[in-house]
Amino acid sequence: MGLRDLFLLRPDVIFLNHGSFGACPRPVFDEYQRWQIELERQPVEFLGRRFRELMRTARSSLARYVGADPTDLIYVANATTGVNVIARSLDLGPDDEVLTTNHEYGAVDRTWRFVCGHRGASYVVQPIAVPVASANDFMERLWSSVTPRTRVISLSHITSPTAITFPIEPVIRRAREAGILTVIDGAHGPGQLDLDLRRLAPDFYVGNCHKWLCAPKGAAFLYARKDVQALLQPLVVSWGWQADPDWEAESPFITALEWQGAEDIAPYLAVPAAIRFLEDHDWAAVRQDCHQLVRQARSALLDLTGQAALTPDSSDWFCQMAAVPLPPCDGAELKRKLYDEHRVEVPIIEWQGMQLLRVSVQGYNTAADVEQLRNAVRQLLPTVLR
Repeated sequence: MGLRDLFLLRPDVIFLNHGSFGACPRPVFDEYQRWQIELERQPVEFLGRRFRELMRTARSSLARYVGADPTDLIYVANATTGVNVIARSLDLGPDDEVLTTNHEYGAVDRTWRFVCGHRGASYVVQPIAVPVASANDFMERLWSSVTPRTRVISLSHITSPTAITFPIEPVIRRAREAGILTVIDGAHGPGQLDLDLRRLAPDFYVGNCHKWLCAPKGAAFLYARKDVQALLQPLVVSWGWQADPDWEAESPFITALEWQGAEDIAPYLAVPAAIRFLEDHDWAAVRQDCHQLVRQARSALLDLTGQAALTPDSSDWFCQMAAVPLPPCDGAELKRKLYDEHRVEVPIIEWQGMQLLRVSVQGYNTAADVEQLRNAVRQLLPTVLR
């Protein structure tokens, strides 16, 4: 049985957009639904008596996978929720600056603009021009906007619009030396990259499990180093805040942010099954195959468009996603035609005045999928040029 048969995706669609919302394999989805049924069979026992142990087990499995202590992370609904917990908790004021880049995800960008606008802090967006040539070049461009007022650096691990893997390790290290907090948006990291959060040691890291880890929708995590956990406050104040002494939680960080009473925790409890699925199917080899397919897709599309690549052709800069610039065209119309006429699901993103076609390749994709994309773009692109 091929990997495609293990996913619930429609067979009539060439799905090259795993990066937007992911896709859950059948065995993992079955486990997710099993947990939902078990909750409904005895809700009081499930949430009232078993919640802590169930969540502790699910956290431990995820922590091993991402290289963290189980008491240093909590489950949240998605990476944006995690960023909101962090941004709304930090005591920012008019003398503070939050530094980021022009490659960040729209919801994260809006979160920081919202918080900084209400607190009077400055939100500094450093342009990172493409093509990106080297890690040193990236570092110097970013650091050129660091000032004595810089309190936070918020940075994607893998960017959403441009699909670039940023070299975050030297940024985290240098920021620590300067006393600057780091907030890493790892929405596309887990499952696509080998994570070791103990080694990276960011102050905060948020990651989705429902994307490249192939867990159900509604599963993500927030990691915080122990010495900064006290900075965080719950978005929703519930029973976990100032919990009774007999709660016996792992830490106030977990208790205050994780326990909100009636909630469907089945997506979190299914994460261990998603991790097992990847392990059972030699996902290191799958990822390598996917990277090679992305390289082929990127090369073919660049040949068609005549545009310059955003990064060098290296796994240091992109993994299972790549964004390819298009010539001036009606990107929305091209996206519509790709789906309506060729059943190719792929996003076209407007970024910094450019149209980018972003290709995501997961284990269920094949060389035939990439070839169909290439043929469709070759046929349709001339019809939407400006």
